[in-house]
Amino acid sequence: MKLNELTAHEIRDLLKEGKTSSEEVTKVIFERIEEEEDRIGAYVTLTRDTALEQARMADKKRKEDAVVSALAGIPISIKDNICTRGIRTTCSSKILSNFVPPYQSTVFEKLLSRDLVPVGKTNMDEFAMGSSTETSFFGTTHNPWNLETIPGGSSGGSAASVANNETIVSIGSDTGGSIRQPASLCGVVGLKPTYGRVSRFGLVAFASSLDQIGPLTKDVEDTALLMNIISGHDKKDSTSANTPVPDYTSALTRDIKGLVVGIPGEYFVAGMDSEVETAVKKAIGLLEKSGAKLEEISLPHTDYSIAAYYIIATAEASSNLARYDGVKYGYRSEEESLMMMYEKTRSEGFGAEVKRRIMLGTYTLSTGFYDAYYLKAQRVRTLIKQDFEKAFENCDCIVTPTAPTPAFKIGEKTENPLQMYLSDIFTIPANLAGIPAVSIPCGFSKTGLPIGLQIMGKAFDEKTILKIAHAYEQDTDWHLMVPGEKHQIKNRIS
Repeated sequence: MKLNELTAHEIRDLLKEGKTSSEEVTKVIFERIEEEEDRIGAYVTLTRDTALEQARMADKKRKEDAVVSALAGIPISIKDNICTRGIRTTCSSKILSNFVPPYQSTVFEKLLSRDLVPVGKTNMDEFAMGSSTETSFFGTTHNPWNLETIPGGSSGGSAASVANNETIVSIGSDTGGSIRQPASLCGVVGLKPTYGRVSRFGLVAFASSLDQIGPLTKDVEDTALLMNIISGHDKKDSTSANTPVPDYTSALTRDIKGLVVGIPGEYFVAGMDSEVETAVKKAIGLLEKSGAKLEEISLPHTDYSIAAYYIIATAEASSNLARYDGVKYGYRSEEESLMMMYEKTRSEGFGAEVKRRIMLGTYTLSTGFYDAYYLKAQRVRTLIKQDFEKAFENCDCIVTPTAPTPAFKIGEKTENPLQMYLSDIFTIPANLAGIPAVSIPCGFSKTGLPIGLQIMGKAFDEKTILKIAHAYEQDTDWHLMVPGEKHQIKNRIS
């Protein structure tokens, strides 16, 4: 089995035993990228020299018997809206196509300090606004399972890079499902942590009250290992929670007997793909067989989540993106008049979807409409949060589909924004409530496309949802499937 096909914890064990080196693993990753990138388009920027230097440093520390982290020397890709000092950070937008941050995001700083190896910056929907990675200025990323389909979004490049073995692990961001939905469509594990669990300092803002950074990996153990590194309080982020960070790997015991799993009727609705419903219900049955107790619950305000989200998110985007005017950094139009320069810079620098959301957000914040739209949406958000709090009085986690359908064809929904927005119908509520949620593979469609199971938990209780996700994963082989070879299971490392 090739090194790039292994999980991070499998490579960690090989590194410990001296059976490979970080430099060798990194070179294999870049060989894979060179072979596959023309087909997939997962990356915007590659950092080969930086990666090899970091890999050699990790190898040197191991040879000197220095204390290193569990993921030292492991290649990682980074979503291109996370600031990396000295490395281009574009948000997949023309307006930031030449932007090189002068400062480091906290998450990237933590990864470097733990000796992970940055392979490159991954493609995404422009400014994280999209569900298909089709709005990128740098072109569409293709789903490794079927190149005619989308990988999901907005962290489509991150999910595709993991699924196609062009990295070992990745970091993405999730505002309304942007980690979990592409994880589901690409057949990998994706976790959105509790709001405030992971620092957002250096994450280019889309909707500040919703954005959260999290991992995309090949299995649950890798997700737990990455969460151990990136979690924690950060004084640079005023929304960062000063709460203790547990060892997430300690939860991976396979013992879920007695845990209560909530099943919300509102998430099994007409219009959902029948293959998705079947796969998810089979997964729920397996959890029950493993000792979990099932409890029917209700989340009555679920139907209002899409409307509330697209008012709150666009309003915050309108405010956050006002800074891109061509004056201090980024793309600038050649117009001589100041007002024309502002207008032309934003008109030429932003793509259609970003402009649409800025206009929607500006409208909802305008005089006479603020109370009717934005304030009302915030009140609905409170009701949705209260729904979850009430539900968690009777259950330890909530299990639902991650996405209503498997991956759809490239171009299928670009002319119908409302249909595109509905791709996140099952993931948005967790962002509005600020709770953690993870997507894990739970099956395949008849055409060989992955299907994801979503597990949502109480605020700051990532351990429980990782425990349940790991238990399910260990009883199935879905996470071992290989793209391009339908239902072929890769060999476990011996």
